Order: sequence, then structure tokens, then C-alpha cells
Amino acid sequence: MDKNDLEKLKYPIGTFKLQDNLTDAFVDSCITELAEYPKKLAELVEGLTEDQLNTPYRPEGWTVRQLVHHIADSHHHSYTRFKWALTENKAVIKAYEEKEWSKLIDANTAPIQLSLTYLSALHAKIVYLLRSLSSVEMQYCYTHPENNTEVTVQENICKYAWHGRHHYSHIENLIKREGWY
Repeated sequence: MDKNDLEKLKYPIGTFKLQDNLTDAFVDSCITELAEYPKKLAELVEGLTEDQLNTPYRPEGWTVRQLVHHIADSHHHSYTRFKWALTENKAVIKAYEEKEWSKLIDANTAPIQLSLTYLSALHAKIVYLLRSLSSVEMQYCYTHPENNTEVTVQENICKYAWHGRHHYSHIENLIKREGWY
């Protein structure tokens, strides 16, 4: 597999790029996407066998099971980041070692229903919070320690809508390539 093919498998929808001049309508569409995401993901993976769940989405990539658990872990962190941004002045967040988390036993063996159920409740809370925010609160931010950049609440909304699409595409493309549906 050449480098371009591997890059397409890694980033089937491209890397995250924040659009210039975010509009309220675009941010609202991202919130709606977050609201719909748990059901959409659950429908995508419904009926996959244990062997299919344990299939990597690309060479040397995470399995479908690891992806589902990663999405729950990552969106959990996002929710915490929203809370820090809204309650602390430019809070410096704690990054986490997602690759190491993916090696833990729960990411490798736990039923995906645990994370699917968690995502449903988590996204309901996220969306409830986000839909209540003022335009001023949308500009509150946190600081990411790895690159010392400030990320606003509205930027984080867009990032996590993309993150969901990104991993959804990993799973969807694998299912198509393998002819599972």
C-alpha cells in the first residue's frame, strides 16, 4: 500500500480544518450533528459480528471495537473541555494518550454497547449544554497544552462534529470494502 492510499484510509474526509468566519448557522448544524451522531453510529455497527468488530479499519489501525470505544473516550474528554472552558478562565486542559487508552482491556474486549449507550447519554448532555449557550459563552476557550493554542467552545463543537464524521467514515468505508452489508 502506498503512502497516498494509507493517507486516504487514515483521513477519508480529510484532516480537520476550521472554516474561516464561523457562522451561527454552521455551528448550530454541528450541534445538530452531535445530537444525531450516537444513533447514526449505533445503526452503522448494528449487527457486526465479533470478528468484524475486531477487524482493523486499515493496516496497523484500530479495530472497529477500539474505534467505538475511542469515540466515547474522546467525546467524554470534549465534554469536560467544554465545562472547563465555560467555568475557568482559559483553562489549560489535560491531554490524554489516546493510543495508550486504545491498548487497555476495555477498548479491546468490552462490548461496544457500553460505549454506544454512554455516547447516547453523553451527547444528550453535550447538546443540552451547547444549545443553552449565549454567543459570548461560545467564545470562551480552553488552552491545549501540546501546542499552547486557545480553542473556543464553538471551535470545539466543530472539531468534535468532524471527529465523529472522521471515525464514522473509517467504519463505513471498512464495511463497504469488505462487503459486510
